[in-house]
Amino acid sequence: MIFVYGMIAVIIVQRLVEVKLAQQNESWMKAQGGVEAGKDHYPWMVALHVAFFISLLIEVTITPVSFQLLSVIAFLIVLFAQVIRIWALSSLGRYWNTKIIVLPEAPVVEKGPYRFLRHPNYTVVILEVAFIPLMFQAYVTAIVFTILNAWMLSVRIRAEEAALTDETKDYATQFKQKKRFWLI
Repeated sequence: MIFVYGMIAVIIVQRLVEVKLAQQNESWMKAQGGVEAGKDHYPWMVALHVAFFISLLIEVTITPVSFQLLSVIAFLIVLFAQVIRIWALSSLGRYWNTKIIVLPEAPVVEKGPYRFLRHPNYTVVILEVAFIPLMFQAYVTAIVFTILNAWMLSVRIRAEEAALTDETKDYATQFKQKKRFWLI
């Protein structure tokens, strides 16, 4: 059980490091004239992600965890997602944030995974919410939060794409032909 809690703790620490990085990027972007959009849904998104980890911890505590083939497959998918996450975050650099902050008239980032997809980091989030719980047979968390995450991303992506279209030079034309996610 210590191993399970340890793995979840590593993921939580990674998220906290990302929040700190996002805060630094937010300060820089706002100092450059960045405009924030989607403020209304942001607290709900944070609550969703906090609830995800609480649910995961509760479920792994009350349900016996055994490592099966599904655990290994889920782990490999989560590991793959981390590679994509690092690629996406490093491609955006100081423009990456957990909030929707757009620098007016800035060129749209089209390097890294953004050459292929509009939202590679959301692809990562989709994979993580679905497969982190499956590493530990936390099926209720996987199902409930995959559904809630789909709803949240439908709200968030509309707000983000509207802000990018309104505030940047060529988002709509540059990303029109690109898929939002890997398979969709």
